[in-house]
Amino acid sequence: MTTDQLITKQQETKPYGKFKDIEVWPGRPYPLGATWSSAGVNFAVFSEHATQIDLCLFRRESPNKEAYRIQLMEQTDQVWHCFVPHLETGWRYGYRTHGEWNPHHGNLFNPNKLLIDPYTKAIDGTIDWDPAVFPYPIESSDPDRYLTMDEADSAPFITKGVIIDTSYDWEGDTLLETPMHDTVIYEMHVKGLTEQHPEIPQELRGTYAGLAHPVTIEYLKNLGITAVELMPVHHFVQDSHLVDKGLRNYWGYNSQSFFAPHADYAAAGRAGNQVNEFKDMVKALHKAGLEVILDVVYNHTAEGNHYGPMLGMKGLDNQAYYRLVEDDKQFYMDYTGTGNTVNMVHIRPLQLVMDSLRYWVTEMHVDGFRFDLASALARGLYEVGKLSTFLDTIHQDPIISQVKLIAEPWDVGPGGYQVGGFPVLWSEWNGKYRDSVREFWKGDSSGVADLAYRLTGSSDLYELSGRRPMASINFVTAHDGFTLRDLYSYNEKHNEANGENNRDGETHNNSWNCGVEGPTDDPEINRLRLRMQRNQLATLLLSQGVPMLSMGDEYGRTQSGNNNAYCQDNEISWFDWEWTEEQTALHEFTRTLIELRRENPVFHRRRFFNGQKVTEKSIGDILWLNPTGHEMTAENWADPNQRSIGMILNGEGMDEYDERGRRIKDDIFLLILNGYWESVDFTLPGVKEYTRWELLMDTHTSEVPVDKLFLADDTFSLGARSMYVFRLQLRKANQTPEGKRKVTIVDQVRKLLQMIQE
Repeated sequence: MTTDQLITKQQETKPYGKFKDIEVWPGRPYPLGATWSSAGVNFAVFSEHATQIDLCLFRRESPNKEAYRIQLMEQTDQVWHCFVPHLETGWRYGYRTHGEWNPHHGNLFNPNKLLIDPYTKAIDGTIDWDPAVFPYPIESSDPDRYLTMDEADSAPFITKGVIIDTSYDWEGDTLLETPMHDTVIYEMHVKGLTEQHPEIPQELRGTYAGLAHPVTIEYLKNLGITAVELMPVHHFVQDSHLVDKGLRNYWGYNSQSFFAPHADYAAAGRAGNQVNEFKDMVKALHKAGLEVILDVVYNHTAEGNHYGPMLGMKGLDNQAYYRLVEDDKQFYMDYTGTGNTVNMVHIRPLQLVMDSLRYWVTEMHVDGFRFDLASALARGLYEVGKLSTFLDTIHQDPIISQVKLIAEPWDVGPGGYQVGGFPVLWSEWNGKYRDSVREFWKGDSSGVADLAYRLTGSSDLYELSGRRPMASINFVTAHDGFTLRDLYSYNEKHNEANGENNRDGETHNNSWNCGVEGPTDDPEINRLRLRMQRNQLATLLLSQGVPMLSMGDEYGRTQSGNNNAYCQDNEISWFDWEWTEEQTALHEFTRTLIELRRENPVFHRRRFFNGQKVTEKSIGDILWLNPTGHEMTAENWADPNQRSIGMILNGEGMDEYDERGRRIKDDIFLLILNGYWESVDFTLPGVKEYTRWELLMDTHTSEVPVDKLFLADDTFSLGARSMYVFRLQLRKANQTPEGKRKVTIVDQVRKLLQMIQE
């Protein structure tokens, strides 16, 4: 690499002024990052322990030739800064730091390495995994090689930040603020959803523009979801070990920047165009009534452990940005399983994360966040705590506290499993919901007591902390693990394509292949597999809490048994738009379930059921039944072999009000779940002369029942491993000539309760 002007040399006698064709002024310490205005660009970067920081500028047309190297002569409150007048957008930049090289003390200052600004808003280029990218001689066989400083220049092989103008015409767009209890989340991948869509132009497939395409938005709207949860879109790194094997980081859980949208997902280019393309996507989704939630990875970065590369924060101030082993700072505390953990007990990394969150809300208009390994962010000095600095800061922030906040409530460190442990304002990926529902439908002998908690919003996990059912993000599958179809096609993981001899990925999946491992021509097994998928979809979408549907489960997407497809940027992971007749039927079944949920508030209540009468003249809001049609007994609840259960959801007994203070009421529904591997007779509850039940859904078929009515006190045969949804209907015998009820639904169900109690 060559450098046109080493201004740092001239600054030894003249710190500021004009240096041939460029000027340097002192600038300001805030805001951090490269902030463009018509007057020029202000640069500000934090480092507590550096002794000197140099700003390196690269022209757009020659990004590997360092045009200027400028020393940041000002340091205010540990922030180094300068202002370059008249500098235009499109310039690339990075930093070099000077200071102590002493890994034993946690200091890794190496001016030979170009570093990405943690606050850069756009990134250009890709990392060429040349040995120079590492701060030590990587080709050495010495196990202590990381203690020696490497002097090769990394700039030709590293990505650069891009100076951009952040202004944008939002045309009046604002956050949608869909109530959490009305939310249905669709976890999806920006590239994976559209990469194979035949109606999207080739150049837009797999991009933000592809997701904003009218045919994509129409599909999402027709499905009925209210929010897309995008897998990581912070700019991330293609890991060297994957590149060496001809694979790619598909999932993106390896952040290089907390501000820049991932450049590979932009059809418009990398010179800052990716930022506007992302904004265009958000605006288009908002116009369609769809919220945008980001899956964000703040717990670690792509720099890894002491053997990892030097890309940014490691070189800017290793011991400030990362959690190091207290008495041996050459090593990193690894609560994430990736080599490092961002140091959220230090004020500046905490500020970095908070500034990033505010940026994505205020500048990019996203509606919320799902925090990967959130327990790692909530750790104090050692343990996960509700009173951690991170959680306290979130709660007092007037912007972040008002958007959707979803925690993945675990990490890999001791005490890291915190399902139910986060405070108010937070929702959580409910791993206990996933496990309980999988176990029930698989047929494990665990009874129905835990299942009942999961179906009703997991009050055992959230109620005592002052939270409501919306704290539970219910899911059966997610990006990590089997797809729903594979959950009932494989007993074992099949991750050979990942190149790790099938050692990677979870081994305990609560999956069941229904008798044959993998694809089969056996029609009985295939029918059973479809029924099991319908069971899970119906359970998920009719449970209290917030359902999260994983991309493609609505039609039966398969990954051929790969339960850890993080490196499969190919047809294994992508959405397939060519469906069989069975897949089309499953999609319609899913769409109908979402519509049923949306139209009936009893399926997405804001408060937990209390099981008690609202008044002396009314009935309770929920009732649990055994197959005899009687109320569940203590013995039933304690029986590990109890595999059939019914629940009446009383929409007439809801103690909830709308935004204008009007009482919310709904129909009365009966849900019956049969986890037995054989059919079971179930007595429908009610008063024969008044009560009839309309069958709305039967998981034995993808078809929606039409005009199927059943009388109370009749015996209904539940199919093996099946679920049914009924709605209470008004019989003609209970109608006046004007069509009014002789006996109200409330009185009708009160009589139902009296019969059960007798």
